[in-house]
Amino acid sequence: MADTPAHKEPNGKTPRTQMPSILNYLMILGMIILFLVYNANNAAQQETSWLDVERQMLSQQAIERIEVVNGQEANIYIKETFADEIPFKEVMKPGDSKSVLPGPHYTLTIGSVETFERKLEEAQQGVPVEKQVEVIYKNRDNWLGNLMVWLLPLFLLILFWRYLLRGAGSAGAGGSSVFNFGKSKAMLFDEGQKSKVTFADVAGLEEAAMEVKEVVDFLKNPDDFTKLGAKIPKGVIMIGPPGTGKTLLAKAMAGEAQVPFFSLSGSEFVEMFVGVGASRVRDLFKQAKEKAPCIVFIDEIDSIGRSRGKQAFYSGSNDERESTLNQLLTEMDGFETNSGVIVLAATNRADLLDPALLRPGRFDRHIYLELPNIREREEIFKVHLRPLKLNETIDAAYLAGQTPGFSGADIANVCNEAALIAARRKKDRVDKQDFHDALDRIVAGLEKKSKVISPEEKKIIAYHEAGHAIVSWLLKHVDPLIKVSIIPRGKTLGAAWYLPEEHQLKSATAFSEHLSAMLAGRAAEEITFGEVTSGALDDLEKATKEAYMMVAYYGFDKKIGNISFYDSSGQQDTRLSKPYSEETGKVIDAEVIRLIHEAYERAKDLLLQHRDEHVKLAELLLQKEVVFKEDLETILGKRICPAPESKILPAKEGKAKV
Repeated sequence: MADTPAHKEPNGKTPRTQMPSILNYLMILGMIILFLVYNANNAAQQETSWLDVERQMLSQQAIERIEVVNGQEANIYIKETFADEIPFKEVMKPGDSKSVLPGPHYTLTIGSVETFERKLEEAQQGVPVEKQVEVIYKNRDNWLGNLMVWLLPLFLLILFWRYLLRGAGSAGAGGSSVFNFGKSKAMLFDEGQKSKVTFADVAGLEEAAMEVKEVVDFLKNPDDFTKLGAKIPKGVIMIGPPGTGKTLLAKAMAGEAQVPFFSLSGSEFVEMFVGVGASRVRDLFKQAKEKAPCIVFIDEIDSIGRSRGKQAFYSGSNDERESTLNQLLTEMDGFETNSGVIVLAATNRADLLDPALLRPGRFDRHIYLELPNIREREEIFKVHLRPLKLNETIDAAYLAGQTPGFSGADIANVCNEAALIAARRKKDRVDKQDFHDALDRIVAGLEKKSKVISPEEKKIIAYHEAGHAIVSWLLKHVDPLIKVSIIPRGKTLGAAWYLPEEHQLKSATAFSEHLSAMLAGRAAEEITFGEVTSGALDDLEKATKEAYMMVAYYGFDKKIGNISFYDSSGQQDTRLSKPYSEETGKVIDAEVIRLIHEAYERAKDLLLQHRDEHVKLAELLLQKEVVFKEDLETILGKRICPAPESKILPAKEGKAKV
């Protein structure tokens, strides 16, 4: 028979072949035999009671003799002449057998010998002495039972110890044995086990991919770099929002690299026991040195790389996380260098990382990944549209224009959701409408047609959403409106859908007008019905946060001036006190209230000036439930768009505003 290739463990060693242990099977078989032998004598015995002995056996004089064993148990033997009697037939002739079983046929547990003798004597009163039942007393050592009492715990102990030794002998990353508790859990991608993702599957990350490719080229052809005196980088860290492709780049690097690739998560170092994390770091780099040159990828490195001492007072935790970080710092650039080991890391919380971890010599190269622009989104769509059966109307450029602010993971989700919707509708191909429905599903949630809404509530929702649409249409610096809906989705009862323009900067005027658009729904309720409802909770929350950003972060307020209290290091949430005085806090609160009041009044004025258009749009919403851009142009006319150079501060990405 041909030999099968040996499986390699994460440390690169080939383990011993795990054959079933013959000794284990022999021990189990021996215990089964002992158990069967121990119970063989009792197989034909039937437990009985003194009442049955007195009424059935003694009354018929069916008992041949009784053996009292160790003063605790009475074994009863029935005469052969009673083998065909109904009460004794099953015990003495089991099945179709013609031979009478020798017995004992019944067993009786006695309380004490004296009590048993007294009962037996009372039951045989009037019976001649020669016909009375013979009672024999025996002392019998149950050596087999005693032996089993000793052997069974010993047998279980041996099995448990062999299990521990087997777990310790099987090397390994993340073995279940207690001996492997301090071992690294990293997965090794070597020659025979590579990632199927390559750089051809990575789209929209040209600059970041070039940085990563250079590291791979350095490992493949080091002479091209070292001949000029260059040194191989010790670490590369990828920083960016969730879903921007950090892990995807690492997978592509694992697929392209011609060197061993270790992959693990930062949380796999952390345990509740002190010293385990540091031990796993040491074991990881020990394995990496043996495989050098190689790459070690640590995903979500902020799990162990947080700044030392931060939040220790609040969490009350021990120094396990810090000791793990200290060991990682030492391994990456300590007294002993790790030549040929490159550490690749990814995080979306770089502000929490320890400065010693980010310095040159540990992570020499920082790669910043951002949300893709429209051209990059088009390339990402082309990658994820490949496996789908598409209608000829599908255009990747059009889909990229409909998804501003979407990450690569969001785009992959859109494509998959569109395919699921098309399959649910029994279509042969995915068309444009499926993608539109997928976008609605992802951005706002599942459509809830079964939700019960009264006519009065539906009217309030229609006027509320119409208010958003009217004000945002009339204000030039608000994102373009594409449709308004009063169909419940997710947690919302209605929504105004916007298509954010991809500007890097946003002005104070744009912020102010955006506040008015957000508050227009509540203003419409007050103007139309004379009172407001709780439906504007989400609008009020967003408006309040944005107003505080204008005053405290962006320096848009004249009273506060050109001062920002924004903390890019991420420590602001852990402070007990605010970074400004009580007097300044009062001024900030007052200015926020003023900004929101002015924005609300502006929205009311616009709605009062265009009250007829507001009513028309609301009634159209009640009739159609969904109103598109073309309907708004019919009611309000063409929208005036702002000049592109008017935006001068970072804009918050938005997908849907309610």
